[in-house]
Amino acid sequence: MKIGNHTIDKNNPVFIIAELSANHNGNLENALATIKAAKRAGADCIKLQTYTADTITLDSDQEDFLIKGTIWDGRKLYDLYQEAYTPWEWHEQIYAAAAKEGLVCFSSPFDKTAVDFLETLNTPAYKIASFEITDIPLIEYVASKGKPIIISTGIAEQEDIELALAACKRQGNHDIALLKCTSSYPAPIEEANMIMVKDLSERYGVVSGLSDHTMGSTVPIVATAFGARIIEKHFITDRSIGGPDASFSMNEAEFTAMVKAVREAEKAVGVVDYNLTEKQAKGKDFSRSLYIAEDIKAGDVFTESNLRSVRPGFGLHPKYLQQLLGLKAVKDLQKGTAMQLEFALVSNNI
Repeated sequence: MKIGNHTIDKNNPVFIIAELSANHNGNLENALATIKAAKRAGADCIKLQTYTADTITLDSDQEDFLIKGTIWDGRKLYDLYQEAYTPWEWHEQIYAAAAKEGLVCFSSPFDKTAVDFLETLNTPAYKIASFEITDIPLIEYVASKGKPIIISTGIAEQEDIELALAACKRQGNHDIALLKCTSSYPAPIEEANMIMVKDLSERYGVVSGLSDHTMGSTVPIVATAFGARIIEKHFITDRSIGGPDASFSMNEAEFTAMVKAVREAEKAVGVVDYNLTEKQAKGKDFSRSLYIAEDIKAGDVFTESNLRSVRPGFGLHPKYLQQLLGLKAVKDLQKGTAMQLEFALVSNNI
């Protein structure tokens, strides 16, 4: 998968997305400042959400349209989205500001009109939000544009994931990433289930990653260890500016620390390689080997007292100890001498 100038695979650094979402709090200058802060914090990408209250829900007072069981309890869906949406007339300026900072910019569309609009901006990719994974017609329409598609799986059962993947593939689009996501705000760390990052990649043969709503950096670090190639976190310049998503978003200092931790984690994961680096090989100097532990005269028998496995590692390999015990020394040997095979009357079995 390639988005902008970033190749997203196991041979390249984790692609780190700063999710702007509603963290502009209705102010374009906040949005532009957030882009600059995301760059300073080490993000590779700034991501938007493209909808209006009318394209995502209905203006209804019916019980079904009241939010329950979240940090937005009691609010109407319409009112929340009216507050949280990013005005479409800002998008072009936001895309341009991101490009100026060297950041990739793309968005989550929530209906076909949003897709059409984002196409006019030549968006390099699309994100399907967790709650839209069941909107198969939307996914098919997005896939038909031939751009990379990143799909969050926050509310998905296995069938939902498979239906979404099939929808992309019906349109000839196989450029897909799946993000493990827990759709709680904030999400409990015990529900992160990061082993799923590895399973999503292996089970479906796609790039996998994390869209994270937990607090802190622990889950992104663990995701990286399980092979995540994409990490997405909600980002805000300062939680004190408020807004619907502020409470579970990382500020600049926290995001910077997370990026540093992820970069260190991916270095620590490394590769499968049983060969030693030059520095590691040098460490073998401190390994065990066989040394003369007491002064020995020619003809003395090697015993566990006068021939021992000790540090450093310049003598004979300890695997020879049992075979040498009971043999006789061919010459005088001083305590501290690194043992060699030629110092013994060697049997045919050594």
